[in-house]
Amino acid sequence: MKPLRLLLPALLLAAAAFLSACVHGAKSSLEPGYVSLFNGKDLTGWGYPNGAKFDGLTEVPGDDRRFKVVSGLLTAIARTPQQRPLELRTTANYTGDLILKLEFRAGVRADSGIFVRGRQLQCRDYSTMGPYRDLKSYKPQDWNEVVITVKGGTAVCTCNGEVLEAAMPIPANGGIGLESDGGIMEYRNVRLKLTP
Repeated sequence: MKPLRLLLPALLLAAAAFLSACVHGAKSSLEPGYVSLFNGKDLTGWGYPNGAKFDGLTEVPGDDRRFKVVSGLLTAIARTPQQRPLELRTTANYTGDLILKLEFRAGVRADSGIFVRGRQLQCRDYSTMGPYRDLKSYKPQDWNEVVITVKGGTAVCTCNGEVLEAAMPIPANGGIGLESDGGIMEYRNVRLKLTP
């Protein structure tokens, strides 16, 4: 049996990894068939619809720094009254049937959106901003999961298993986007599966 002084460094590393996973919500592995769209470190694979790309950056450049990576979370910062809503989008486009899953935490009265090929699903502090105020499983200011299943050009969208939209039309081609509008929105575990 090894002396405690020899085991202590390994135990400390294991504890640090466990705490990091708890704080950042890291998953040990993706579900089969899924690819991660956000690496938890920087904005690689993301950009603006105008073609700007942010590979390797932890926040968008310029004066309007409304998207950044904070403590492993993709964070959308509220716009000022003079600014318009802004969309951060994957630089890759996707066609065909797919399943998009992500977790979000909305600040009080936060207002954002999830774009699938240009079509927006409202992603907000639903309890205060709607439009889905009657959700039973929504957890205000806590982590919630949205699943968007696109089949044949139509999406079923759920939050924590409750239906938000039963038949939302989706364009044939485009990226996945997140919006900065009102309040603070945090995203994690953004992942996608292309389905046959």
